[in-house]
Amino acid sequence: MTMLSLSSSPHQHNRRDTGQVMRLVCFATIPGILANVWFFGFGILIQISLAIITALVTEGVIMELRKKKTERVLKDYSAVLAALLLALSIPPLAPWWVIVIGTFFAIAIVKQLYGGLGYNMFNPAMAAYVMLLISFPVQMTSWLPPQSIAEQSYSFWDALHTVFTGFTSTGFNVEQLKVGIDGTTMATPLDQVKTSLLQGYTVTEAKTHLIFDGQYGKGWLWVAFGYLIGGLYLVKSKVISWHIPGSMLVSALFLSFVFFLIDGDQYASPLFHLFNGSIIVGAFFIATDPVSASTTVKGRLIFGAAIGLWIIIIRNWGGYPDAVAFAVLIMNMAVPLIDYYTQPRTYGHKKKASKKS
Repeated sequence: MTMLSLSSSPHQHNRRDTGQVMRLVCFATIPGILANVWFFGFGILIQISLAIITALVTEGVIMELRKKKTERVLKDYSAVLAALLLALSIPPLAPWWVIVIGTFFAIAIVKQLYGGLGYNMFNPAMAAYVMLLISFPVQMTSWLPPQSIAEQSYSFWDALHTVFTGFTSTGFNVEQLKVGIDGTTMATPLDQVKTSLLQGYTVTEAKTHLIFDGQYGKGWLWVAFGYLIGGLYLVKSKVISWHIPGSMLVSALFLSFVFFLIDGDQYASPLFHLFNGSIIVGAFFIATDPVSASTTVKGRLIFGAAIGLWIIIIRNWGGYPDAVAFAVLIMNMAVPLIDYYTQPRTYGHKKKASKKS
């Protein structure tokens, strides 16, 4: 007699197991990571290494305490992917304890406390990112300028030294590394525009800052393209479906275009929003999490579109320049409701005949 097994999400309708899917998603981030290293230095590689080590140790210890099959759980690579996405989201030279605390929170609290893979309500990486941003705002907003316009350059050894001690091998701290060649402290393109608008400048005037190269932030455009290449590969290879990233990007572009038409001096263009910040990595690598995202076709379209709308709303009127993490967590809470009302009709179901008057 054939036995049927019951399992929790993620469910893949092909021959790839969960570990293979998670590994492919990790590999797809490589173009974006390489671009990040080229423009912003080696710090991101150190953060990724610390995050993955912390995730594996945390999940392994918890599995041992729960008396589960540790090796099988670690081989599904879900902890590695969560750690990787969190590492991509924080400043490259953030102190080592920031990524360790964040990764532990993502795996132990957001994932394992809910029962492990398939049971967590929230995206672990984004929940950990928001926790870190609220708890350690200074460390989480210490982004560096592209090395081409930085007053002080740094090597891999400098990055390693800074992450663990707060200073490069030559004695420069993070605040000094944030200074550009014009002597001013650099910020991200989104930060720069938001701060300029609060000071009474227009978007066009804000983009005359050294960190911009025309419409886009220096380096940020190529990092976004790197993740776009990886994301399109995931769609083409059917690791993820197009519904969430497609609807998310379209809704964000549409709403930002509407605001741009209303007042181009106060609202940035759609392409500015698309290639500055983390919309692309969020659309293809974060919002598509098979556990915390919607599971129906219509639901994925609604889920992705709502995330895109929230991103533009928060960016324009919220307190945080980038908004992907907050938008994803908001919609994670709405997933049960979305899935409930978008379930396809059961095969063989017939509508009740209406009574003739």
